[in-house]
Amino acid sequence: MAFHIQCDGFGRRDFLKAGALSLGGLSLGTFLRMSHAGEVATGAKAKSAIFINLAGGPSHMDTFDLKPDAPDTHRGEFKPIQTSVPGIEISEHLPNLAACMDKFSILRGVSHSIAAHNLGSEYVNCGNRPLPSLEFPGYAAVVTKELGGPADLPQSVSIPNAGNQRGGYLGVKYAPLNTGKTPTAGQPFSVRGVTLGNGLTIQDVEKRQGLLTSLDTAFTGFEKQNQLLDGLDRFSQQAYAMITSPSARKAFDISQENAEFAAKFGTSGFGQSCLLALRLIESGVRFTTVTMGGWDTHNEGFTALKSKQLPPFDQGLAALLTGLAQRGLLESTAVYVTGEFGRTPKINTQRVGRDHYPRAMFMLMAGGGIRGGRVIGASDAKGEGPADGKGISPDNVAASFYHNLGIDPTKEYHTSTGRPVMIVREGQPIAELFA
Repeated sequence: MAFHIQCDGFGRRDFLKAGALSLGGLSLGTFLRMSHAGEVATGAKAKSAIFINLAGGPSHMDTFDLKPDAPDTHRGEFKPIQTSVPGIEISEHLPNLAACMDKFSILRGVSHSIAAHNLGSEYVNCGNRPLPSLEFPGYAAVVTKELGGPADLPQSVSIPNAGNQRGGYLGVKYAPLNTGKTPTAGQPFSVRGVTLGNGLTIQDVEKRQGLLTSLDTAFTGFEKQNQLLDGLDRFSQQAYAMITSPSARKAFDISQENAEFAAKFGTSGFGQSCLLALRLIESGVRFTTVTMGGWDTHNEGFTALKSKQLPPFDQGLAALLTGLAQRGLLESTAVYVTGEFGRTPKINTQRVGRDHYPRAMFMLMAGGGIRGGRVIGASDAKGEGPADGKGISPDNVAASFYHNLGIDPTKEYHTSTGRPVMIVREGQPIAELFA
């Protein structure tokens, strides 16, 4: 079969020919047949999303894809434990996630070829391989463009910062609001542009907004022709709505959370960020990004994982998933957890750690139409690559994420120069996630 790959990827005609391409083990034709037969949850259940970015690249071999029978050079120090789902094992340092395995699915054998932090992060933050000529929009930008959100709340929030969740060619008006920091347990959380401070009152804000509105009338025509000013104007209007909205300030104030419920998240910055993400989604925010760094474990990697990284990650994510389910939000919230790549299966004995390795990694997905308690895909016996030689691409995971939110990943947008680009240029939904 001949494919005509241009600089923008597959054209629509070629995309329709792609039935022979694998999508996590199934072809596009199989996926469409399963959809028609009612074997795939094509009706989107998710209405909002939480994207968890594990910056630095977590080791798949020491978390969700252990190889206890691999040689000493590969298998590492950690032992697998049984999860609540018979037959599925994960790291002994993830006991809380093991207990709620029924709430999420593990993707193993996810594979790509970009071993650089920033480029790899760009890739998994949008589902398109980076191009020097084009900045793709992140998931947050696409979801908020497609699904919108309430006027008195930010449509997208990043805790503490957006990283590679950018507006891309869609423009700055779809960029997320950065909190700039992580919350502290039991304390009111202030966010610049949302929380009043320094003696500022609602009346002061209203007076300033009235003055700005008068001044803006002189620039209305020009703003419509300028993407940056259009985005800044949108931010100004939204900031005013948020500052004067009691619901917005309440959503960010984690000190108002039920103490027993909040305690499950722990006191770490990541755990409290997960608690804030849940509150924001519950309040109506469409998309929330939570970033946890520290996963670049080249040196003394096992010590760093078991003492610093895995305990707060395990507690915070498990509390998020069970908390969403407890409040009836998991069925309407798509959750996607990933780093930019995995780490070398063979241990670097000089550093006692693992190095960058994109050929095999894990991702986690939950919520919406995605069934929990399953493992999709596999890596080989030493965790060196996909067991089937092809694996799951970040593009296919991105397409699945959008599909779960009712967004067609093949939909075309146009850049500011009129260039047509599909939301996900080469990805197709992974049918097993929804079967």
